[in-house]
Amino acid sequence: MRPEDVDIPVEALSESFLAATGPGGQNVNKVATAVQLRVDLFKLGLHPDAYERLKQIGGSRVTGAGELIITARRFRTQEANRTDARQRLAEMIAAAHMVQAKRKPTRPSRAAKAQRVDRKRQRSAIKQSRGKVTFD
Repeated sequence: MRPEDVDIPVEALSESFLAATGPGGQNVNKVATAVQLRVDLFKLGLHPDAYERLKQIGGSRVTGAGELIITARRFRTQEANRTDARQRLAEMIAAAHMVQAKRKPTRPSRAAKAQRVDRKRQRSAIKQSRGKVTFD
């Protein structure tokens, strides 16, 4: 699933605007341009597996009440930060829908084991021949 294909229900979102740090000069002290996007994960209607992966991806940004908090403050305008926060949310949801392939455990072949033992013997013989030199 691509981030463009993610459909986010509006009732699952709530936004608040805060005074941002970073670029903006004196404007940053006057205008609340940073966006704090709160997403109710239950209202997204995700498959239980995708929900668990999204909680894992969110990490410490997920509250005990099941809300994901995304703070966007990269840009100087509210609209750009709002778009950035929603884009980041869409990327997280798309990543949560991707299922990791199960690792299939492998074993070395009998020939590979024999080859390893032979190399160990050769190396051991080389090291054994490095004994102390005696001048008799």
